Amino acid sequence: MSNEFVISLLKSKGFRITKQRKLIIEVILKSNGASCKEIYHKVSCKDSSVGSATVYRMIRLLEDIDILKHVDMITLTPDKNL
Repeated sequence: MSNEFVISLLKSKGFRITKQRKLIIEVILKSNGASCKEIYHKVSCKDSSVGSATVYRMIRLLEDIDILKHVDMITLTPDKNL
């Protein structure tokens, strides 16, 4: 999936395309399987003016329009007694 495709889909649904949204889309598309926190960290390293709420709202928006899929992950710690 390309940045242009996501941007054109957002435009077609009536959403504004801001510099911050473009950056978040770019980071998400380059971050295969990243968590929300990881995405926020990468975005804020590139532009410290982008707040966590902006990133989380954008992630939710992309989930709502079926660009992203939310997956809950559980990491198991090996039990030394097994």
